[in-house]
Amino acid sequence: MLALLHTSPLHVPVFDALRDEHHPGLELSHSVAPDLLARARRDGPEAVSGDVTAALRRSVADGGARAVLCTCSTIGEVAERAAGEIGVPVVRGDRPMAAEAVTAGRRVAVLATVESTLPPTLALLDDEARRADRPIRARARVVPDAWTRFAAGDIEGCARLVAAAADAVTDADVIVLAQASMASAARFTTTAVPLLSSPRPGLAAAARSARAPLG
Repeated sequence: MLALLHTSPLHVPVFDALRDEHHPGLELSHSVAPDLLARARRDGPEAVSGDVTAALRRSVADGGARAVLCTCSTIGEVAERAAGEIGVPVVRGDRPMAAEAVTAGRRVAVLATVESTLPPTLALLDDEARRADRPIRARARVVPDAWTRFAAGDIEGCARLVAAAADAVTDADVIVLAQASMASAARFTTTAVPLLSSPRPGLAAAARSARAPLG
């Protein structure tokens, strides 16, 4: 079984649909903690590190998960560091996307809907670039009003704003959508620049961890 830690309930059907399409038979257990994101946006991700660890531990204890996927990019780094304390792999949902991004070219454009996502996402891209020994030049911006639309349940409205921002990018080799909530923007883009989002590769990596032999 794979446990997922979200900071928005709107992610639950997205990951259930991806499971049904790509990983049939994989049991998922969802935990939603929007307060973690709210506090991390206000005080920084380190301020919620202990509570993230506790949430991950509960998600494992509640259903006996073999791995946990953290789908929130703002708290992804502190979640990843907690793996040693909870005893099962913790997959940072945006790491597989970042690994793919650094192989796509030197110029990486990062789009986000909240400011708090940018520092951890840029640090993650730098980390993956060092691992791959592929120097990159990343630049980032927040899409105005997109988070307000998403938080209000207007997923399509958010996606269209993100898509317009992506279509305006002309000097990049790859575009990274920093948050799982932005993935549906791909349906509305016309850009020829490769567009990467985290849900599908993140779930695939977590599924492999959950299905790996023990020991």
